[in-house]
Amino acid sequence: MKTEAPVSALTIPEQVFLWLRLNMMDIVGAFAVLVIGLLVAGILSRWARKALSRSSHLDPTVAHFLANLVKYALWALVLVTVLGQFGVQTTSILAALGGMALAVGLALQGTLSNVASGVMILVQKPFRVGEAITVGNITAVVQDIGLFTTELKQFDGLFVMIPNSELWNQPIVNFHRHPTRRFELIVGIGYDDSMAQAREELLALAQADERVLADPAPQSFVSSLDDSSVGIGLRVWCATGDYMALSWELTEKAKARFDAVGISIPFPQREITQKAA
Repeated sequence: MKTEAPVSALTIPEQVFLWLRLNMMDIVGAFAVLVIGLLVAGILSRWARKALSRSSHLDPTVAHFLANLVKYALWALVLVTVLGQFGVQTTSILAALGGMALAVGLALQGTLSNVASGVMILVQKPFRVGEAITVGNITAVVQDIGLFTTELKQFDGLFVMIPNSELWNQPIVNFHRHPTRRFELIVGIGYDDSMAQAREELLALAQADERVLADPAPQSFVSSLDDSSVGIGLRVWCATGDYMALSWELTEKAKARFDAVGISIPFPQREITQKAA
């Protein structure tokens, strides 16, 4: 066995050349593993992306995200295998990578929470692009769903961006998920007016409108006895797309019909009795 003195006496380029000569087979093997590993990783990641994209249950954004996870995991496996060719202890590398991943996860826990929530939103699909939703005190139309944030457009045209973690942790009301919706109208009439006639007039309005569904059938009822009026209610079902226009028109027609038949819609009144001193 050679002593260290001759080796230490060599120049740096000579030492590098000697190391390359002694480890040539390991270098060639590591290079082969690197090239073949990257080729296989690319093929498998493309295959995973195509397979995930064909699934009708996955959003394209989720499919792309999962395919990238597969690619990066394969790259890490190839890197550890290459380092193992040089005698590097892979267990220590994996432990170091695990520690780094933990540190990064703690530093970016808010961001990772948004990513996890974004994946859950894209998988569970509580709402889709183009649907109107209410979250907290915001009612708006969904414009874009990303891994970190969701972009909304309010009905007044204002832009809203919400972190996905906040969306996922709140109740979400989706106005477009079901094909039909129920509209309820309450109109107050005077105590001297006929409740039966008011109910019949509201039912006639509903039955005359083609947008009102026959099943479930429209309902008219006495909803309340208030201080200055009797509340007469009307419930109808319609297609979700007709809801807004139908609600506006039925409200306007109810007022016009009651005026035409002499049914009053009173305003709040208060009687004041003054006692003599």
